[in-house]
Amino acid sequence: MTTPTPTPAPPSATAPVIGVVGLGSIGEALLRALRATGHRVIGVDTDLDVLTRLTRRLKAAATADGPEPVLGDDYGLLRGSDLVVEAVPEDWDAKTKALGRVHEVCPPGTPLVTTTATLPLARLAIASGRPADLAALRLYTPPAAGSPAEPVHTALTSPEAARAAHQVVEAARLTAVQVGTQAAVDATALVLNLLNRAAALHDTGYVSHHAIDTAMRLGCALPAGPLETLDAMGLDTVRAALTDLHRHTGDPSYAPAPVLTRLIDDGRRGRTSGRGFYTYDDTGAPLPEHTATADTRAARTVHRVGVVGSGAMARGIAEVTATAGHPTVLVARSEDKARAALDGIADSLVRAVRRGKITPATRDQALASLRTGTDVAALAACDLIVEAAAEDPHVKRDIFTALGQTSAPGTLLATTTSSLSIAACADASGRPADVIGLHFFNPAPVMRLVEIAHTPHTSPATLATAHTWCDALGKTPVHCPDRTGFIVNSLLFGYLGAALDLLDRRGADDHVIENTDTAVQRAYGYPMGPFALLDTIGLDVSLAIQHRLHDRFPATHQPSKALAELVTAGLLGRKNRDGLRTTTHRVP
Repeated sequence: MTTPTPTPAPPSATAPVIGVVGLGSIGEALLRALRATGHRVIGVDTDLDVLTRLTRRLKAAATADGPEPVLGDDYGLLRGSDLVVEAVPEDWDAKTKALGRVHEVCPPGTPLVTTTATLPLARLAIASGRPADLAALRLYTPPAAGSPAEPVHTALTSPEAARAAHQVVEAARLTAVQVGTQAAVDATALVLNLLNRAAALHDTGYVSHHAIDTAMRLGCALPAGPLETLDAMGLDTVRAALTDLHRHTGDPSYAPAPVLTRLIDDGRRGRTSGRGFYTYDDTGAPLPEHTATADTRAARTVHRVGVVGSGAMARGIAEVTATAGHPTVLVARSEDKARAALDGIADSLVRAVRRGKITPATRDQALASLRTGTDVAALAACDLIVEAAAEDPHVKRDIFTALGQTSAPGTLLATTTSSLSIAACADASGRPADVIGLHFFNPAPVMRLVEIAHTPHTSPATLATAHTWCDALGKTPVHCPDRTGFIVNSLLFGYLGAALDLLDRRGADDHVIENTDTAVQRAYGYPMGPFALLDTIGLDVSLAIQHRLHDRFPATHQPSKALAELVTAGLLGRKNRDGLRTTTHRVP
């Protein structure tokens, strides 16, 4: 259960003095949070560069609430602290050494709080030399007001030390959450897997760091992009955690991406060092970047839009275009499917009016803009045609062959696939310069991201037209070359595959599915856990994407046997109300 921490009263002169050891990403953020609430803080770090940088940042900060913190490299400064938080990197030797030095200067009974997220707390308490004094505060990402924190203690922990962990939560105005040790370890491993894959993808030169972060933030509704998160957590901290996971599991997906080591060796450890994947000012805020913008001068006008297909994605795209004022023609395989698609769009528009998203007048205008057909010849007058039919390469090739023959020269021809070849569709059309990938996300009326995928033969005018049109729809276009999975699915399905692997782990928790989902949401702020997300996507769709990614990238993507067995058994997820988290047979 997540319990919001009430805002404490401003501390008095008798408020406890809190020491923070280790002023990296976690320690610096905690010191800042404690200072913002007026607490007296002592910060210790043996790296003089870290101390110099933090001093400069505190001076540059716009606000200077609370007493000036005492900073230094001498553990003796901690003498007299009422409690001490150890926030050195997630490494056994580093933490035991730091706790030992605190033990030397702080008298017995002084509560010690470690920020370890993955190391065994009871064993760490014993190694500290004073197990009764040690509790933990799991901080999954650098703390800020309202962010999650989990106070943890062992059978060895004294009541005073246990209270100290809760005291830090209140003092820093964090939100206390309950996750659990194994679920926390699993959630952290999954998130680190995703971050590592993002770093490796960036290292290939496929797209920029900004494109990766924008795509994942909007396409998956993440609280921050993966490379932004790496910078915030600290590249050295993440590399150490990945190295430990790789050593213990032997899973190559945890081998730290080489770019992490190169950046660290160059002094670019993330936000704490002022540089990582991004660059930061003296306050720790990211500096504005010059990002390449699409050249839209060659864009053609799009008035009439065609959509091929009648499923959820086709209906969603047709709803978006009609609501934006485009006369829209939806072509289905039969009159029944076309009528059902139109009814589905009408129902969705009614719901949008009820939610206050659109006005009744906009709904009426959108419905008036829609018509249907059963032959691609009905699309001959369209300026842009979006294919959103079945994810079958033969079906798509046949459609693009027909579109190439029936549509006017210069008509932009787009496919919504993210796992099949754009180039194959372009070849089938006979006019590859006009073909592009427009990967909308489901539900299309809600999701802002569109991945625009191009082949070497896509013309500048086609690219410019696609970008301008997506902009006009209120979407955020992110460009990428034609590649199986593009940005989002290539990263997302590595993460989802790692979650499915938990089901095959010897000694897996009987409640690993729901516990993992809860941990990912509570600890990292993801909108849903991996198993609920698989149900939402569709287990059959997820399995098909896994296979296509495996065909293209066999070393980094493996289809899940458990997922295949679920699909064979007829469990498809939310679409038929039977899946990993969505089932009509759940025990009450």
